[in-house]
Amino acid sequence: MKKNFKLVLATVLASSVLFTSCIGSFSLTNKLLDWNRNVDSKFVNELVFIAFNIVPVYGVAVLADVLVINSIEFWTGDNPVADVGTVKTVETEKGVYAIETKADGYHIQKAGDENGVDLVYNKADESWNVEADGESHKLLEFKGDDKVVMFLPDGQSMEVELSQAGVLAFRQVVEHSTYFAAR
Repeated sequence: MKKNFKLVLATVLASSVLFTSCIGSFSLTNKLLDWNRNVDSKFVNELVFIAFNIVPVYGVAVLADVLVINSIEFWTGDNPVADVGTVKTVETEKGVYAIETKADGYHIQKAGDENGVDLVYNKADESWNVEADGESHKLLEFKGDDKVVMFLPDGQSMEVELSQAGVLAFRQVVEHSTYFAAR
């Protein structure tokens, strides 16, 4: 009897995997990507993509979707990212993080730490900023329709033309930066 129960249980579990989809909508990642796609220029899209990979915004968003948000959506049928102010917990090999969705960006805080990091979009000067420990550092700032100033963690900045050549030049600076080579 016990063997039959295990066989039935294994069959039910296998069927649940085969006949349902728990991939989820990746709503946090898709919102971030949709925002980037709605920026006016494909070159700005690429620069934002690079910046959000330097400061692992995309990685945290995918991890949050995979580990928390998609599971909540699958089991409850509700999309938890739809609500500003919602806090989700993500477990990584480096610790547990709480990610709060804000109207102008995201707040990320490691469990046990007193301070967190904010990723904030400033409409006034059209910039994305990282705020931590009472300090704010710009990631990028839009300059008209054809240029962006990119700010590197080592204090350098680079005005980047929103063209294929401009994006390629910035990518090469990032790849050859001594700041990133040491990481």
